[in-house]
Amino acid sequence: MTPLAEKLATRIAATGPMNLGDYMSACLMHPEHGYYTRRDPLGVSGDFTTAPEMSQMFGELVGLSLAQCWLDQGAPTPFVLAELGPGRGTLMTDLLRATRGVPGFHGALRLHLVETSPALREVQAVTLARDDVTWCDQVTDLPDSPLYLVANEFFDALPIRQFQRAGNGWRERVVGLDGDALTLGLGPEGKRPELAHRLEDTREDDVVETCAPGTVIAAEIGARIAARGGAALIVDYGDWRSLGDTFQAVACHAPADPLAAPGEADLTAHVDFEALALAAAPAAHARLCRQGAFLARLGIGARAEALASGLSGAALESHMSAFRRLTGAGEMGTLFKVLGLMPPGAAPPPGLEP
Repeated sequence: MTPLAEKLATRIAATGPMNLGDYMSACLMHPEHGYYTRRDPLGVSGDFTTAPEMSQMFGELVGLSLAQCWLDQGAPTPFVLAELGPGRGTLMTDLLRATRGVPGFHGALRLHLVETSPALREVQAVTLARDDVTWCDQVTDLPDSPLYLVANEFFDALPIRQFQRAGNGWRERVVGLDGDALTLGLGPEGKRPELAHRLEDTREDDVVETCAPGTVIAAEIGARIAARGGAALIVDYGDWRSLGDTFQAVACHAPADPLAAPGEADLTAHVDFEALALAAAPAAHARLCRQGAFLARLGIGARAEALASGLSGAALESHMSAFRRLTGAGEMGTLFKVLGLMPPGAAPPPGLEP
């Protein structure tokens, strides 16, 4: 039993079962034992690898899409360039390199990273090696300026709650105790007004997930973009509407039991993009797009060929493998989706459709 598991078991024994959102928050962000507060989870030596860590092409193309949005909206000066959950800072490093030739872009940007993990902030500072980075704890800390934002694999790590259909009501899935072990159970049946619309497309025992922190953040981003201009690219795994149990854990690049070792594994759930889009109103949103199609429209094929021309052997195979993982069917190309946000009446970010 991990130290955090002992604390959670003591809490549950004293106050009763806890919802999944509280459990995820404790596992990921507990100040002493939380997964993200103590380590750098990325890369071969960590537990998972994100798109920017696979290839520079991902961050480059995301950056050029946002830069074109900035140009299309009249190149406002100054503007906030922000990333939510920047990992090691790799995506932002590639974004900044790719946009260096966009006239005026670097002179106008004010770089902000929304990151709560002290360990990752240290890594980001080393990776970026810039003296103009401002770190924020939350989106509301960003300056009131036009906002050009990217969030890659950020929303999937926000705490969710799960509700299982029971007649015309719902039972919440909760974490309780079976002896000394943590286990999933069901709370009492009750009405959930916020899920009334889901009675139309669910059946008995279907599971629906909600993410209140995600919708709050999307609402803040949308309000800023609608009022001040800008654009957001949200990239994550998930689909347009939540249906089914997607709560999962990964450790050492392999699936794990999310209850087995609290604080020692990454916990995530698929993103409900419909909920984010609705929360972001009055900002407009582009049509949800598969990552592979998004990158293809931005020219990843040509970029891959250009980079491949200087490679051979193992380096070339690694490069082409990353290209296939980013764009391929059955890989991240179809599992991951891209949602774009923009001001009402504005064109969507390049790579996306209205």
